[in-house]
Amino acid sequence: MGFLDNTTITVDAILTKRGREKLASADEVFEITHFALADDEIDYELWDTSHPNGSTYYGAVLENMPLLEAFVDETQVMRYKLFTADKDKPNLAFIEDIQLGNIGSVSNPNASVSITPSTTNGPSTPENYTFQLLNTDLASISPTDSGTLTLSNDNRTQTIRGSKSIELTIKDVSADTSRTIFQTVVFVTGESTAATRVIIIKNNSKGTFE
Repeated sequence: MGFLDNTTITVDAILTKRGREKLASADEVFEITHFALADDEIDYELWDTSHPNGSTYYGAVLENMPLLEAFVDETQVMRYKLFTADKDKPNLAFIEDIQLGNIGSVSNPNASVSITPSTTNGPSTPENYTFQLLNTDLASISPTDSGTLTLSNDNRTQTIRGSKSIELTIKDVSADTSRTIFQTVVFVTGESTAATRVIIIKNNSKGTFE
C-alpha cells in the first residue's frame, strides 16, 4: 500500500498473490483485521537542524521526498515499521545485523542455523524477540528455548514469540521444477524495544542458503 503522491490522500492498495486467492475463494472470508505502517522511503539523516530558515524547515527535504507506490515484494517493503516511543528517548534501540552464511550442501539439504539477535540501546538484560517466517515452503523455524511457535491459518507463516534464539532450517525444493519464488524473509522484532531487523532468506533450490 502506498500514497500515489504528496498532494492527495488517495491510497493505492495491491493484494498479494495469497490475498487474491483468499478474495477469490468461496471457502475463505477475506477480512482485514490488522495492519502496520512503515517508513521505508525515509532517510532520517536528511533531517537538517542547521537549515537557515529555522526549525519549521528541518524536515523540508523529508516532507518532499517521493513515496513508493504499492508493490508486493515482501523482501523490500515493510522493513522499517513504525512504533510508539517516548519522544525524549535519547537513542533508538536497533538489532545488530545478522549474517547467516552458507550452511548447507546438496548432500545435506535440511541444514539449519541458529539465529540469536542482539539489541543495541536496549534493556539492561537481553530481551525476548518475536520471529516471523513468511513462507514455510522454503524454510522453517523452531524455538531453541521457551518460545511459543504458532502457525497462520493457511500454515504458510510461522511465528515464534518470547524467544531469545531460534533454529532456521532450509528446505529442499529441487523437485519442484515449476517453482519461481526462492526468496522469503524472517522478521525479528524486540518485544521490549520494538526494534526490527529483516533477514532475507534465499533458497537456491537445492536446500542450501546462498
